[in-house]
Amino acid sequence: MACTVFTIANQKGGVGKTTTAVNLAAALAERKIHTLVVDLDPQANATSALGIEKQEGRSLYKPLHGEGNAFEMLTPTQWSHLALIPSEVDLAAIEIELAQQENYLLRLKSVLDPIRNSGGYRAIIIDCPPALGMLSMNSLAAADHLLIALQCEYMALEGLGQILKVVDRLKNAGVNPTLDVGGIVMTMFDSRINLAKQVVEEVRQHLPDKIFQTVIPRTVRLSEAPSFGKPIFAYDPHGPGATAYRALAKEVAERFKLTER
Repeated sequence: MACTVFTIANQKGGVGKTTTAVNLAAALAERKIHTLVVDLDPQANATSALGIEKQEGRSLYKPLHGEGNAFEMLTPTQWSHLALIPSEVDLAAIEIELAQQENYLLRLKSVLDPIRNSGGYRAIIIDCPPALGMLSMNSLAAADHLLIALQCEYMALEGLGQILKVVDRLKNAGVNPTLDVGGIVMTMFDSRINLAKQVVEEVRQHLPDKIFQTVIPRTVRLSEAPSFGKPIFAYDPHGPGATAYRALAKEVAERFKLTER
């Protein structure tokens, strides 16, 4: 059964990108969809949010340089159907070093393709750094679909326009001609704030076929869960955050025809 690769990217930090990567992956795994999280952020927030300690040499740094392979970095988590390729600080150097390599935008694709084709996973979710640098560009070149985590605030709309232009440039340059914007996840929604509602409505108006119906609320529990090394389902399984990410996973599974293996 085919494996679908998603990248969750946004050049802006603090928009719920890693929270979405980890909890969407965990919710898909809860649905018995074999899912792999690839932590591509040198800060390794997705790694720690899944309860995995950062370890020297446990990232895609060497495979991206052609040393070893990504299979060696596969790390099981405490949760069934959910695995991780961790990150650590050495990935920060890749931003400079990759640019000196041949086919530098396609390095991640070539590293992940053997895992993708192995039949072990139905979904791969890549969590990117909060910048459109070399790592994020590689993730866009390797992905089938870009999922954009968009905070419910006005300035987020400017950032949305920028990342959509980057997608068009990568497609037009032939780097990843089939890449598409798979969906927009509205995050950190506070129903008490009129501006948040206005931002959601504006995105719905302009990109009605892209925005997911599920809106992720701003909750204390969602903010706390990563510091305990747990997805929201293990930390607050019946709260509004868990309910929202379960609903999002259902939408993603239906939109992209992800099924149990």
